[in-house]
Amino acid sequence: MSAAQDETKGARVVDVLAPVAVDVTYSYLAPPALGLEPGDSVKIPLGAREAYGVVWSVEKTPSPRSNLKTVTARLERPTLSQKLRDFIDWLARYTLTPRGMALRLATRAAEDAAPDAARLLYRATGSKPERLTPTRARVLEAAEGGMSFAKKALAEAAACSSGVIDALVDEGAIETIAAPPEPVAAALDPDFTAPVLEPAQQVAAEALTQAVHARAFKPFLLEGVTGSGKTEVYFEAIAAALKDGGQALVMMPEIALTAQFLERFAARFGEKPAEWHSGVSERKRARIWRGAATGELSVVAGARSALFLPFRHLRLIIVDEEHEGAYKQDDGASYHARDMAVVRARFEDAAIVLTSATPSIETRVNAERGRYGHLRLHARAGSRPMPILDPIDMRVEGPQRGRWIAPRLALAVGETIARGEQALLFLNRRGYAPLTLCRDCGHRFRCTQCDAWLVEHRFRRALVCHHCGHTERRPDTCPECGAEDALAACGPGVERLAEETATLFPDARILVLSSDFPGGAERLRRELDEIAKGAFDIVIGTQLVAKGHNFPLLTLVGVVDADLGLGSGDPRAAERTFQLLNQVTGRAGRGDKPGRALIQTFQPEHPVIAALLSGDAEKFYAQEIALRERAGLPPFGRLAALIVSGKDAATAEAHARALARAAHELPRSPRYRVAALGGLPDADEIMMLGPAEAPIGLIRGRFRYRLLVKAPRGADVQAFLRDLIAAAPKERGGVRVQIDVDPQNFM
Repeated sequence: MSAAQDETKGARVVDVLAPVAVDVTYSYLAPPALGLEPGDSVKIPLGAREAYGVVWSVEKTPSPRSNLKTVTARLERPTLSQKLRDFIDWLARYTLTPRGMALRLATRAAEDAAPDAARLLYRATGSKPERLTPTRARVLEAAEGGMSFAKKALAEAAACSSGVIDALVDEGAIETIAAPPEPVAAALDPDFTAPVLEPAQQVAAEALTQAVHARAFKPFLLEGVTGSGKTEVYFEAIAAALKDGGQALVMMPEIALTAQFLERFAARFGEKPAEWHSGVSERKRARIWRGAATGELSVVAGARSALFLPFRHLRLIIVDEEHEGAYKQDDGASYHARDMAVVRARFEDAAIVLTSATPSIETRVNAERGRYGHLRLHARAGSRPMPILDPIDMRVEGPQRGRWIAPRLALAVGETIARGEQALLFLNRRGYAPLTLCRDCGHRFRCTQCDAWLVEHRFRRALVCHHCGHTERRPDTCPECGAEDALAACGPGVERLAEETATLFPDARILVLSSDFPGGAERLRRELDEIAKGAFDIVIGTQLVAKGHNFPLLTLVGVVDADLGLGSGDPRAAERTFQLLNQVTGRAGRGDKPGRALIQTFQPEHPVIAALLSGDAEKFYAQEIALRERAGLPPFGRLAALIVSGKDAATAEAHARALARAAHELPRSPRYRVAALGGLPDADEIMMLGPAEAPIGLIRGRFRYRLLVKAPRGADVQAFLRDLIAAAPKERGGVRVQIDVDPQNFM
């Protein structure tokens, strides 16, 4: 018997899923010495290269088959639980993502997740070195008393280089000792501070803690007006999970939200949770991944990708600001993290809390129809009043030509900062101006790779495409006709608004809060902290300023253009505008002084604006839900989008039309019915709309066409899409087809 045969004697067959764009597992022989079980990570030969994968299943009895390749090694990584593997399979089926790519979402950080090496600490031995210089004496003095130090800390204490310490080690005056790795996050104390909750908060907190203790799937909508103390309520649910020895995940839509949250969390639990987002280093992400899998980490606060961490004892998921569009992942595997969080909680037998002052229509309907528990906080904490909202009808009291701030809003800002309070001016448009054109010939600056105008960013002296990132220098002359001083900026962005504000209030301390400025997340955190401390009089920002921040000195919000977004064809336009305006006006009056919001609009009678001004959110939700139900739109029906793109417009359009034809030529299926081409669909039929050129028909040099699948709620949309892709012509000529189940973006 050869050595290879001896090694595989008694081997079993294991099915391994690799994190690549495939939908199937591969079978390998597993030598018995490896002792493989489902969920183990392994190194495998994959084609001509080595890759890693996860064991998905193991045959119970040894296999006589010998034509299979052999697993190379078992990797020292925590096992992926059956619950997480089931969730990965479910997500892949629902989103029509290859299973391997779904696995990649859960294992991307695992590549660096080897066990942490022991730390080396340094301490004095009591022996004298051969030569005692003043620097060496400082080192030995700092290390007296039997204390152990990291090399960097000891060098800083003695004001010396690390080489001095190494020399003392060589001479026996300092010794090294091995210590366990530093924990990735400090231990949390659920009783660090006693919560002070108002009666309504206490009722909601008790419902959540009972659900956590039950260790069963239970979804909740925690709905409360801005400033009502929703965070303090779900902190009690986290405390319950900690007391039960479980773990909790807090999902947040934006990195910028985490700074104030982390401080509030530390005040309640003694330490901050682990952070998970793109700004965390790969090495630290790997440690967090391992800490979640081993149970060392009890709470993680992170962006949508934190949903795929391999928690060992997950008891609770919080989805903060659940209505936010940032939870939708559009690139690669397309999924909505809010909805997938509910599914993950179901697989984990965990409680899940969706929080918002302005819930999504989908979540609100689930709560109203009893699918979710519905906990409500109707008033602000501390009996603080809600801000007073006043419209400014721009048809009758707008600013002079070329200005964007109405006189009444300017007066209110001046009065506010004169009292030592802060004002916020909100405009949901980045840059200086959305369009630059030549006054002489009418030339407009368009992106060369996208069907979009270039946005002027004056602080960078650049014209930027907000779709692909293409950037070019703003010229001094028109590239079309050569005219000098003829280029005009059309419309305002936040930079132009800041310019006007500085003219109106030359002595005011003004900050433009924008993700476009350099410095990333750390700069945003620093600026948010400075706003809270009163370092600025006027803050100007886009939707970034509406995301859950607490500025105690801010008493006035001015919405410069409330109508932005209302005129689009997006079926969620009204909902999103209502949510955004509610959130941004809710920044006013969260401290000790009452707040006020002035809303500039050309259509104060619009149902969204009217509902906002009246404070009648219930009326808005009732109207919007009724409209959705009549139209068969989510959550009363289902949508899926197919985006066909290619370098050549005719090729992309031809493939889109071939997809549409294939949909109507599918054989009858017991799982779905397709409406006849050109006919009105029956109540149980799937309807294929399009193809049509996408509203933004060119992005990154690729021409785009969209097809929309509209189906009744109970239809098996996934089965229809799988059959359609299988029956359609193969993609050729660089054509790509992206499937987006439950689309949020219709561009």
